Amino acid sequence: MIVVHATFPVDTDSRTEAADLFAEVAEQSRREDGVIDYRVGVDVDDDTVFRFVEEYEDESAFDSHTETPHFGKLAERLPDLLAGEPDVTRFDVESATDVEL
Repeated sequence: MIVVHATFPVDTDSRTEAADLFAEVAEQSRREDGVIDYRVGVDVDDDTVFRFVEEYEDESAFDSHTETPHFGKLAERLPDLLAGEPDVTRFDVESATDVEL
């Protein structure tokens, strides 16, 4: 499994546009084959920071995602929306278990 955690600080004036774009990308990404989950949330301390958590079955699913039209649209629009450097980390996960609370 591949997990991606990405943080995008967006410009205050672009927040609504960014939120709409991120919601669209998340919705379309969750429909892709091989995508386990794809979520976007707003940071509780700063509502101009968006956090992506993406889960893919394998390398093929991840690669296919980067070739979709909605990913291309995100990559094209993102530089104009950012207020700082994004932080993107990929995790290659060999096993995962649920945690009981």
